[in-house]
Amino acid sequence: MSNLRLINETEIGTSVLSVSVTDVFSADFDIYKITLEGVTSTGAGGLDLRFINASGSVISASNYDRAGLQMRSYANFLEYRATNDTELQLYAYSLEGGGESSVGYVFNPYLSSSYTFSLNQVSSYVDSGGGTSWKNIGVLKQTASMTGFQLFNSSVNFDNGVIRTYGLRVDS
Repeated sequence: MSNLRLINETEIGTSVLSVSVTDVFSADFDIYKITLEGVTSTGAGGLDLRFINASGSVISASNYDRAGLQMRSYANFLEYRATNDTELQLYAYSLEGGGESSVGYVFNPYLSSSYTFSLNQVSSYVDSGGGTSWKNIGVLKQTASMTGFQLFNSSVNFDNGVIRTYGLRVDS
C-alpha cells in the first residue's frame, strides 16, 4: 500500500486570482503533500497561501510567520522573513507563458491543539538570466482545525495548472 493517498485534484481555471481547495484536511492524516504543476500567468507573480478553517472561512488575520531563501542562478541568493503576516508567500511562482511547479508539505492542519506548519519548494525560469528556486517555511499561529487552503494573487491572473493534495501516511 502506498504511503501517499490522493485526496483531491483541482484544476485552475482561466484568468483567476484565487483558487480554494476545501475539505481536504481531516483527522485521517497529520501530514499532507500539495503539488502544483503547469501553472501559467498573465505576468510574473507568486501564488500565496492562506488556510481555510472548519467553518469555511479563509484565515487572513496577521497570524502567519514565514521565512525563505531564493536561490538564483543569475545573481546572489536572497533571504526573506516576516512575522505577523496575512499569508504564506510564494507557494508557487509563474512567469507569463511559464509552466512552473512546486511541492509543499503541511503539518497538523486539522489538529486543533497545534499550530499549522508548512514547508515548500518552488522552481521557475526567468527569461532574463536562468533558473530560480525558493525554499520556504511557515507557520499559522492559530490553534484551530484547518480543513483546506486558498492559493491567490491580488494582481496577477493565473491560468491552467493542477493542484493535487495528498495525505501522507506515516508507519510506526
